[in-house]
Amino acid sequence: MHVMVSEYNDDWKQKFSEESQKITDIFGNELVDIHHIGSTSVPGLKAKPIIDIMPVVKDIKKIDSLNEQMTGLGYECMGELGMKGRRYFRKGGDNRTHQVHVFQRDNNEDITRHMAVRDYLRTHPDEANRYGDLKESLAKRFPRDIEAYMDGKDAFVKELERKALNWYKMGKETLS
Repeated sequence: MHVMVSEYNDDWKQKFSEESQKITDIFGNELVDIHHIGSTSVPGLKAKPIIDIMPVVKDIKKIDSLNEQMTGLGYECMGELGMKGRRYFRKGGDNRTHQVHVFQRDNNEDITRHMAVRDYLRTHPDEANRYGDLKESLAKRFPRDIEAYMDGKDAFVKELERKALNWYKMGKETLS
């Protein structure tokens, strides 16, 4: 897979909106909520131009019966793909355009982690810029090696998740 990081694009919000409506139509009453996550959901953040979508559903097992409909939208159905309790779909092959990460509504750990990182980056532009610069430099160093790209940002992402979760939990506690 070719690794390309680009400047933030205002079209990403519209692409999320269009695709999330198609997914909403397929998931129907099983859907509780649907979120734009990942780097394309953070205004101003450099990112691989892949829209990450996180549907939250009532019963994750029922999503397996919708694989054929997701395939009809152009998605590959990848099952859990290394993350227990998730259903993962990707669209676009080597030129991926969308990734869908489905979680059951009681999977607070994974849902909170994704939301915390997104919201933290949205409200901490210095961190977002540092993350974007790291991704851009890794993409230039490893344009054809997604594994090396991912390895290169691993330590930063783990620290980002730790800070974001602490920040998120502090906000939740002060609101209650």
